[in-house]
Amino acid sequence: MPSLVAELLEHKVDVLILSSPTAIRAAKNATRTIPIVMITNQDPVAIGLVESLARPGGNLTGVVSLTRDLSGKRLELLKEAAPKVSGVGVIWASPTTLGAGNAFQNYEAAASTFKLKLTSLQAQRPKPDWDGLFRAADKARVNALISVTNALLNQYIKKIADFAIQKRIPFMVEGSNFVEEGGLISYAANDAERFRRAALYVDKILKGAKPADLPVEQAMKFELVINLKTAKQIGLTIPPNVLARADRVIR
Repeated sequence: MPSLVAELLEHKVDVLILSSPTAIRAAKNATRTIPIVMITNQDPVAIGLVESLARPGGNLTGVVSLTRDLSGKRLELLKEAAPKVSGVGVIWASPTTLGAGNAFQNYEAAASTFKLKLTSLQAQRPKPDWDGLFRAADKARVNALISVTNALLNQYIKKIADFAIQKRIPFMVEGSNFVEEGGLISYAANDAERFRRAALYVDKILKGAKPADLPVEQAMKFELVINLKTAKQIGLTIPPNVLARADRVIR
């Protein structure tokens, strides 16, 4: 990422738009003058990118969706969609960004509310041992899976979805695009809306606004997406009251 950011800076661009936390940090370290508009799921204050959301300071602003804050809501929706779920395997990987926090702990904190037993399935970098992880899931007798969004695990969503379908268990993902790859259900910020909001920041900056004076915006639009094709494959009937609340249904 640092080399890619450096290449962009050599072109003397007027503004950088970045969605990878690694790239955002590389850009922040590389320039104090070129405006940076970020689109991220991580807390930019916690990982040291901005001073505060209201007054970011420096040359960095943008749109943030605090994905970890939705962990409890995701467990609630999973339980509503599949009431028989009692044990959930959370597939996660240690963050590469300092201060990003432990995603499993966020789910663990909310699990007791919904009487769910969580099993930590930590994927090792740089290449997860999927056979070992799936054996661990079988041994723990989990009857649902959740995959945490990050650059490593996002590459393997189809692999995890295929395992979940084979075992006929629900698989919740943290992004609507992953539902299309075989996940059963997701609840997350609307990605298209976040990028549209970021475009407005670019417009303001190119018209003379300073990033330091533009508060970091938190995503306000979230969507529930359900894949009925996957539900059919695992023999699950989604309750009508859950389907009625879905923003999008894949049939």
